[in-house]
Amino acid sequence: MDPAFFENPAALAKLAKLNPLSEQLAAPSATHSRKEGKRLTEGGGKSIEGATRIGGAFEPTADPPWLAERSAALDAIVARAAARLEAARQPIRVTLPDGSVKDATAFETTPAHIAEAISKGLLNATCVASVRYSRRLEAAASAVVNTDAMEEAAEEGPSEWELWDVGRPLEGDCELQLHKFDDDKGKEVFWHSSAHILGEALETLYGVKLTHGPATSTGFFYDSYMGKTPVTPEMTAAVEKKVKQLVAAKAPFERVVVSKEEAAALFKDNPFKQAIISSKLPDGAMTTVYRSGKFVDLCRGPHLPNTSRVKAFAVTKTSASQWLGKQGNDELQRVYGITFPDKKDLAEWTALQEEAAKRDHRKIGVDQQLLFFDDLSPGSCFFLPHGCRLYNKLMEIIREQYWKRGYSEVVTPNMYNLKLWETSGHAAKYKENMFCFDIEAQEFGLKPMNCPGHCIMFKSRKRSYRELPMRYADFGVLHRNELSGALTGLTRVRRFQQDDAHIFCTVAQIKEEVAGVLDMIATVYSFFGMKFALKLSTRPENALGDVEVWDRAESLMTEALNEFKAKTGQGWTLNPGDGAFYGPKIDVQVFDALKRAFQCATVQLDFVQPMRFDLKYQSGDTEGSGDKFERPVMVHRAVLGSVERMIAILIEHYAGKWPFFLSPRQVMVVPVSKTFTDYALKVRDEIHAAGFYVDVELSQRTLNKMVRETQLAQYNFILVVGAKEEETSTVTIRTRDNEVRAEPVSVADLIAEFKQLVVEHK
Repeated sequence: MDPAFFENPAALAKLAKLNPLSEQLAAPSATHSRKEGKRLTEGGGKSIEGATRIGGAFEPTADPPWLAERSAALDAIVARAAARLEAARQPIRVTLPDGSVKDATAFETTPAHIAEAISKGLLNATCVASVRYSRRLEAAASAVVNTDAMEEAAEEGPSEWELWDVGRPLEGDCELQLHKFDDDKGKEVFWHSSAHILGEALETLYGVKLTHGPATSTGFFYDSYMGKTPVTPEMTAAVEKKVKQLVAAKAPFERVVVSKEEAAALFKDNPFKQAIISSKLPDGAMTTVYRSGKFVDLCRGPHLPNTSRVKAFAVTKTSASQWLGKQGNDELQRVYGITFPDKKDLAEWTALQEEAAKRDHRKIGVDQQLLFFDDLSPGSCFFLPHGCRLYNKLMEIIREQYWKRGYSEVVTPNMYNLKLWETSGHAAKYKENMFCFDIEAQEFGLKPMNCPGHCIMFKSRKRSYRELPMRYADFGVLHRNELSGALTGLTRVRRFQQDDAHIFCTVAQIKEEVAGVLDMIATVYSFFGMKFALKLSTRPENALGDVEVWDRAESLMTEALNEFKAKTGQGWTLNPGDGAFYGPKIDVQVFDALKRAFQCATVQLDFVQPMRFDLKYQSGDTEGSGDKFERPVMVHRAVLGSVERMIAILIEHYAGKWPFFLSPRQVMVVPVSKTFTDYALKVRDEIHAAGFYVDVELSQRTLNKMVRETQLAQYNFILVVGAKEEETSTVTIRTRDNEVRAEPVSVADLIAEFKQLVVEHK
């Protein structure tokens, strides 16, 4: 691909649609590795127990007979269900986002029918629908248990909106939204359906025992048991060829509700699916399977209308994994893939991966002697002097904002008695992600976040409404017990620091505080030349706290967002029902130079931690006798997020070519010969005294070689000094891009220029 492609804003904007909305270099396995076991304890039924190795003997077998047997068994189940749905049909009304209402028939009309009535193009572009029912005719029939409990969304709380297959009949009066591939929901479903196509190819070619095949933020994968058979390049080539055949077949994705007994019969040849069914599906419960062609899998869906939507497919890599993510269990083979609705998209995605590989922070970080990792402390980065300069500069930028915006920086302990985490609720949900240990017969843990410690600070004495808002900022060291196989450079680590802050305020102060955080986010990311997107996530069905407080908080956050839009032109979108159970939030996605999106900044309201810690302040209401107390609202707030992760993002954003204000190597002084070493050192000392990073090249190599190597080391300015410069107390300036200024410049004028570059964040 033409290198100029990466300088083309229109081309990069298109790539934004191809690129996952998360960090590109984080291994997909990191998203799922720890949770594979956990999700099987949080779905329906008990966790999977018993033998750690259940796969048994395996021989690769093409077109195993159980494929056809399973599909035939499902035919009988589908036939029985069809008669019941025929009798349930009746008129319903469907409301579209523009407010228009369509007449439809329950258990007959599908989102595809409605999309096609609008335009054929809309139908062909729609990947999945969202529905919200105001009147559902057969809710009991939809109450199924999710047996595919290892999937990411299994940990989400309930929502009024449901993702819905485009070809699945609607079940009552509802609101309807349609999602294309460039929508997050559309992309996830597209890749989940692609995982099923990959699974069918693996089953058909080799008779594998499939276990787990989700969409990820970077595509999808499928785990399968193949005994001791490894996946070879020849096998992946065969898989890609088979996928093309399956796509050409245009097989529809079909959702079928089945009983526990029916599910067990369908997967009698797969011990891994049997384990999930027996452990996760209570007796008498129903679940769902999806079929495309001869392929059938336990899955809650939804899926694409048919396999032909996938126009481009590639296996991206393979690796080993373990059943349930536990060491000692059966070893599985994991095949990763990527798909797109257009062949050109795959070519452009491939080019993007090649460019991203050149920008890999792990390579540049080592090449520029910024950082490294060592097996003696996995997941904990060693920042070398030049890397530490970056680290400190980022914290300096944030501290400058704290000073301007009324934050108070605090220092809190690194470890706490586990009783703290029991009070906060993290012990029940997060303990496996913590480093815990015993001290004098009591259990302690290294802190994975700062918020409980800040609650203790707030509660340390009686508080008055006059003290609010109270803004605590903390760069404390955090530790999270990530699995060793999930560690990925600076993007997934065990030891890190955040520009973490918590604001304690009244409900009436929410708008002003949210507005202040949004302004800080906009200010800081403007320094890096990075744009961002805002999304307001509102009350889910499992929300805790007073509904009136939620409603008022959401209204105030909406006002803050609208005023921010009026001031800056920065738009925002609504994500109804997707807030955390403890408060509404504003998700902030930041985009780098390759238009990749990262979740770094956070604005999260919390009504629950103040209740758990019984936080209160003396109110200004003086009516009646005695003191009156009210509960504060807690705002979790970060701008950079993890400093380590932000350094990784910035390395790749700038491709290692640091702007002067951030650069760990700002100036190199190069004497043309040994004769001018003393003057070069004098220039260095003056620039150093002014507060800039400056070195002297004393290798005595040829001038051209010294200049070139200095440019490759990414020094922003190269100051060449010789007889003329020494006589006039000046320097001749070159840049790393080999621009040479015609006239020498005095050191004093140059220092003034440097200071202006820092002020302007250039």
